[in-house]
Amino acid sequence: MRILLSNDDGYQARGLNLLAQGLADLAEIVVVAPDRNRSGASNSLTLESPLRVEQVAANVYYVNGTPTDCVHVAITGLLDREPDMVISGINHGANLGDDVLYSGTVAAAMEGRFLGFPALAVSLVLDQGQYFASALSVVRRMLEQIQREPLPRDTILNINVPDLPEDKIKGIRSTRLGFRHKSEPVVKAFDPKGNPVYWVGPAGPGQDAGLGTDFHAIANNYVSVTPIKIDLTDHAGVDRLAGWLGST
Repeated sequence: MRILLSNDDGYQARGLNLLAQGLADLAEIVVVAPDRNRSGASNSLTLESPLRVEQVAANVYYVNGTPTDCVHVAITGLLDREPDMVISGINHGANLGDDVLYSGTVAAAMEGRFLGFPALAVSLVLDQGQYFASALSVVRRMLEQIQREPLPRDTILNINVPDLPEDKIKGIRSTRLGFRHKSEPVVKAFDPKGNPVYWVGPAGPGQDAGLGTDFHAIANNYVSVTPIKIDLTDHAGVDRLAGWLGST
């Protein structure tokens, strides 16, 4: 198996490097990641300036672009041989519920799916301990299962791991995305010239966080694994919209 690793925290991030080292005995690993932190980049592609790729070690590259750029460049031109799958992470923080709309971690996995490969997005829901080894163990278990029973090529799994020692994690649950309350207000400040600047406020807490959601699994010390699909169409709303348009 050949695995392309990427992330949105940058090629020097602890989670990414631990993942690369921890999977080296299971697969051939190639890392193509951003040159710096690109959290919140979502699915953005760089279209109006060239992308530069630097190799820093054997099978390790960084790109002056977004997570989506990294996976796109890797698969469509940089690598001499395509990977069997894409893994994005281990992210330094949660990607629960509607976080996936903004997440560069999830976007890198989505780009792998767009280009025809099964993909995992892996996040550690950071608290105090920062137990990245627990997230690594979950990924290894996933890969062992994939080798027994391969995932379809259109698969994206969004995995969130509690920040706990492995023996404190109760298990793994198949979940759906929950939903957050609206974000906290922006934080207003001033630059040295007295001009106002704004910091985006923190994400809101879980609103739809009941049984079966990724929020609920994490709150109860389970790993959350949520299948994600690319099609954003509200299929149930298509006929309703046709009726509404017919009255115009």
